[in-house]
Amino acid sequence: MKMIKKESGNPYEAKGHSGCWAVRKMDAAKDSRRLSISLSHFLPQGGAEMSSSPKERVYFILSGSMLVKGKTEEYRLSQGDLIYIAPGEEREVQVIGTEPVTSLVVIVDVD
Repeated sequence: MKMIKKESGNPYEAKGHSGCWAVRKMDAAKDSRRLSISLSHFLPQGGAEMSSSPKERVYFILSGSMLVKGKTEEYRLSQGDLIYIAPGEEREVQVIGTEPVTSLVVIVDVD
């Protein structure tokens, strides 16, 4: 077992993100075998550019609203909503409105 305290974590800048402050709470490279967990805080007008990853990703919205766009679809997420993004699937993220967005980001390394 491993406990991560609320005040623990390492701030980092996520590539291709704007208006975002992220804290890595658990790192696959040192805390688990395949799992990374972060808290991402997006300011209004913040987001992430269209990109893909070879990893599985899940965003769980803790507060605020964001738009997640794929190549052919888009989803409006609000508090309590979750979206799964498969390995290799492209996505773009945009904050909706004037409230910040806080999301729990779960990333799983795929073998």
